[in-house]
Amino acid sequence: MTDVPQRQPVAAHHLLNFIDGRWAPAASGRTRTNRNPADLRDRIGEFTESDGADAERAVAAAATALPGWRALGPIRRAAHLTALGRQLADREEEFTAAITREQGKLRAEARAEVARARAVLEFTAGQARLLGGVTAPAEEDRTFAYTFRRPLGVVGLVSPWNFPLAIPVWKVAPALLSGCTAVLKPSPLTPLTAALLTDAAQRAGVPDGVLNLVQGDAAAGAALVAHPQVAGISFTGSLAVGTAIHTAGAPRLLRTQLELGGKNAVIVLADADLDRAVDAVLHGAFGQAGQRCSATSRAVVDRRVRDAFLARLVKRVAALRVGPGDDPDSEVCPVVDPVRMRAALDAVAGARRDGGTVLCGGGPAARPGLPEGCYVQPTVIRDVPWDSELAQEEVFGPVLAVVDADGFDDAMRIANCRERGPTGPAPPPPARTTASSRRPPRR
Repeated sequence: MTDVPQRQPVAAHHLLNFIDGRWAPAASGRTRTNRNPADLRDRIGEFTESDGADAERAVAAAATALPGWRALGPIRRAAHLTALGRQLADREEEFTAAITREQGKLRAEARAEVARARAVLEFTAGQARLLGGVTAPAEEDRTFAYTFRRPLGVVGLVSPWNFPLAIPVWKVAPALLSGCTAVLKPSPLTPLTAALLTDAAQRAGVPDGVLNLVQGDAAAGAALVAHPQVAGISFTGSLAVGTAIHTAGAPRLLRTQLELGGKNAVIVLADADLDRAVDAVLHGAFGQAGQRCSATSRAVVDRRVRDAFLARLVKRVAALRVGPGDDPDSEVCPVVDPVRMRAALDAVAGARRDGGTVLCGGGPAARPGLPEGCYVQPTVIRDVPWDSELAQEEVFGPVLAVVDADGFDDAMRIANCRERGPTGPAPPPPARTTASSRRPPRR
């Protein structure tokens, strides 16, 4: 594979870690190549690949900075968040271009993410004057009962690749406002956006050591979870990794905040406005190529309107134009890397084995002039058994499972038939069982 010239310059220091106010390579000297998913010939840069030694240095810097940052008080801490918001506004195009180039999403989607990050900073800064405690009536005489808020300490913030700016911001902003110091460990697939955010925080006057950046993969994240000076971990990502974090931190009662996967359903009943339902499903399932934990992964459709609904939907989906995020004619972006592309295509193959019928899409997207990238055709699959892998497991790609239902109660049972959730698996739908749906729910 031949590298193409970089379309935007990447500052050398943005390829490094940021610890205690300084940009530095990993202690091991190892690096990782970051490529544009819309054009795999476009090498963005060689980003540092950290391990436990780098996480140790970052935690030590955050611990040293903690007393001064905590003493600053919420009002003055909020002023730094406001200044960071101004940095994002002034550098909107730079952030938009970086998100599109390394994550792949459409320019409009990337620009909306920058706006979301700014809104989070504005909201969080406004909470500075609300961080009070409470007083409460005491049972005993001559007793004064009250509570007050205090920062946890050093926190580890582990963010994913699908929202490489917004999710780090909604972890960083409340942590810093509350007086914690932080080590941000972004996804290794989107290191540039995280580096730009860290650079913007430095320019906004955030003191050295308050926000540290450690690039890399699992080794750096595991070191943060295991470090005795880390008082809390906020993680957004897969169920498997979230479970591992929770399990690893449990022996020392580590506080964890976990935002994991989902399998969201849209229910289309017989009295639905089918055109509006198609609009909702089209946006929910194929916006950002389905790479959102809030994506519409399943459409549970009343059999009485299924064919009419699918006729409208498939016509719209088949017409979607897949292409690079910086092409104004593109409607569906690439998936983030070849691994996710293979996973999406494997999910389609598995659905076929389970009896699903692919109505459109189902393979790599290709057309004259489309670069060598991670393009998956927007896919709609009918006849998906309610308990099959495609109906149960998150794909994180432009693949929609359509499951038949017999009215409202049946649709609700199917929508709630997930292995994990607050109430556990729901009972199987009683009508029209198939060989697949006679299996008990997997535990």
